[in-house]
Amino acid sequence: MTSRKIILLFVLLLSTVHSFSQEKFTLSGTISDANNNETLIGVNVLIPQLKTSAITNEYGFYSITLPKGSYTIQITSVGFQTIEETIDLNQNTKKNFKLSSAENVLQEIVIKGNDSKNENRKPEMSVNKLSVATIKKMPVVLGEVDIIKSILLLPGVTNAGEAASGFNVRGGAADQNLILMDEASIFSSSHVFGFFSIFNPDAVKDLKLYKGGIPARYGGRASSVLDIYQKDGNSNKFHMSGGIGLITSRLLAEGPIVKDKGSFLIAGRASYAHLFMKLSEEQKDNSAYFYDLNTKLSYKLNASNSLYMSGYFGRDVFELNKSFTNIYGNTTFNTRWNHLFSDKLFSNLSLIYSDYYYGLDLDFVGFEWKSGIKNFNIKYDLRSYISDKLKLNYGINGLYYDFNPGTIKPSSESSGINYEQLEKKYAFEPAIYINAEQKVSEKINVNYGLRYSLFYNIGESTVNLYEDNNPVLFNSQFQIYEKATPIGTKYYGKNDVIKSFNYLEPRLSVDYQLNDDNSFQVSYNRMVQYLQLLSNTSSPTPLDIWTPSGTYIKPQIADQVAVGYFRKIKEGAYSAEVSTFYKEVQNRLDYIDGANLVANKAIEQVILNGQMRSYGLEFMFKKNEGNLTGWISYTLSKSEQQTPGRTPQETGINNGQWYSTVYDKTNNLAVTGSYYLNPKWTFGANFIYQTGQPTTYPNGQYRYLDLTIPIYGLRNENRLPSFNHLDIAATLTPKHNSNKSWRSEWVFSIYNLYNRKNAASVSFRENTDTGANEAVKTSIFGIVPAVSYNFKF
Repeated sequence: MTSRKIILLFVLLLSTVHSFSQEKFTLSGTISDANNNETLIGVNVLIPQLKTSAITNEYGFYSITLPKGSYTIQITSVGFQTIEETIDLNQNTKKNFKLSSAENVLQEIVIKGNDSKNENRKPEMSVNKLSVATIKKMPVVLGEVDIIKSILLLPGVTNAGEAASGFNVRGGAADQNLILMDEASIFSSSHVFGFFSIFNPDAVKDLKLYKGGIPARYGGRASSVLDIYQKDGNSNKFHMSGGIGLITSRLLAEGPIVKDKGSFLIAGRASYAHLFMKLSEEQKDNSAYFYDLNTKLSYKLNASNSLYMSGYFGRDVFELNKSFTNIYGNTTFNTRWNHLFSDKLFSNLSLIYSDYYYGLDLDFVGFEWKSGIKNFNIKYDLRSYISDKLKLNYGINGLYYDFNPGTIKPSSESSGINYEQLEKKYAFEPAIYINAEQKVSEKINVNYGLRYSLFYNIGESTVNLYEDNNPVLFNSQFQIYEKATPIGTKYYGKNDVIKSFNYLEPRLSVDYQLNDDNSFQVSYNRMVQYLQLLSNTSSPTPLDIWTPSGTYIKPQIADQVAVGYFRKIKEGAYSAEVSTFYKEVQNRLDYIDGANLVANKAIEQVILNGQMRSYGLEFMFKKNEGNLTGWISYTLSKSEQQTPGRTPQETGINNGQWYSTVYDKTNNLAVTGSYYLNPKWTFGANFIYQTGQPTTYPNGQYRYLDLTIPIYGLRNENRLPSFNHLDIAATLTPKHNSNKSWRSEWVFSIYNLYNRKNAASVSFRENTDTGANEAVKTSIFGIVPAVSYNFKF
């Protein structure tokens, strides 16, 4: 479909808005938590008489336009008491609501999902939401609540093994996920190489994972979007909360700057396992720890204007015998201005800074290494609540990137290393988008949008030139790929455009409602990813380098189609959903054999452009009410890559055939549950099973002098053993003294209850005693018991 036809179709869809002669008025306002004035995301505002509803946005704002009349308004949200109020709507009305926590009523033992009859009328295809309360009930390794590990229990989401960074969505790579925290991009989401995520659960307000049907306001990644918002802080009164665990502790403080108008939040977290190393004479010079800090300031200037400033700073530190030091982490800062032009037009202006830093000090070699990526982002988003049948979301944003592939400098005067700066790279990525959410009829809801993105790889930079513009040569005699020798270079001055790209990215989701309990959904989205992560490992590592698309590296272009069915059972006490998807990604990087990515000045000489595809079936069954709640999810899927030869003489990778990616997990089963026994005890359990990760084993060997040289077969034609473990937890909540504000709980957990030795890798060696070849499995965790103490006051 041509760009002109796509734009024409979009205009025609917008033109289908119905107009009514009867008088209409708008009801709008904000909804917040009565306890702390924290605005609430995703609250349902229901009007049963008209079978219509509105949902609060990321800042707790809602707006709905209705015919003149008297209505019963229902305000519902998970974990809060429902409000029901009659409103006479005879003029535009602003009405704010404050919801009280459900734990204040007798039925606190009943954990309910959203019982709105209109819950599945919003066409959000392949979207998963998790409350922080649900996440905190899940048992995790070493007793530390972990947001990233919690989403691994969702269908279509897998990991790369224990203690592996990142996550994979629908067969995609970890670098294809856009991770946002208060709208700032996060380039590394883990501490300690994947043991913990960087997200402090005490500071998190809301999270949503988009696996498909991604709204047009998001762009820049090919697979998924994980959107996380931090809490605003308590503007009613000062509170503190925290926890003490075996290897980490955390503390959060929040309170009013000006009561009911402004608030602050500051949360810190740190590990201290390295202190135990100091007790050992052998380990006293070694350290391994992390720390992070979350901050936020919120201030309501008046009824139409609010300001927010939020930030994150985190670092991991590794030291070995004072001769090896490794420091890496993220820094983000965001300033936001919310402005309400009218009861139908809401806007948000954001200025965002994000920085990922990696540092390595090798004192025994005598040099320091630094690399990283910075971006500066300005966003202006508007939401127009045109009618009860049509809502528009549109805006612009511009991202400026500063890539540092590596700085090498001597660490002492006696070092033999010379200072060297690998050439920095710069890029600019502007975009404009519009998205519409439209109720076409009583049974059909449509969410459609269009994003137009551009990308400029800019100087100051020097680009290698090659014969026939080909940086990778194929040696037909030895049937291998080799680096080409540059025939010259071309210099680009500061801000000169080296290479530019532009793409239209259409998005569409359609929801067909059979009745109040059953719906079908279908979605299509195109995503373009202009950044590439240079890594040939199964999961990202801190040393991996990001690089922009340019002369020799093309953007990744992902097209995904998904079809799903959702059903409520017994008025929402249970729910089931099944979906199938197919995704294609053009221009996915592949690497020639023996590719070296670290400190490579000419990365184009070791990469080839291939393609990916993934497809599968996802199933999820949830129990939403009662003492026992939880879900079962299962995914059957395939993820493949193909890099064919560029000419008939070339072999490509794996003879040009489709082969399994390292993210291919044929079967993925997850079961999680929480059981409320009484006000004192709550129990939880997780079980995960995944097909073993694809890998490459040697299929032969030969002797050269005294060395045994392995011979490897085709890429990823073997698999590691299957991955599975069972985790359990028990939470003890002492009886609360109503005369004191102090509340506490003890959390006892066991990770990997049956001590499964999951293989992180399998290596091969020659047994020194027998001379026979043997496979050696490396495992990260066995059984891990943990205890932590949480408190708030």
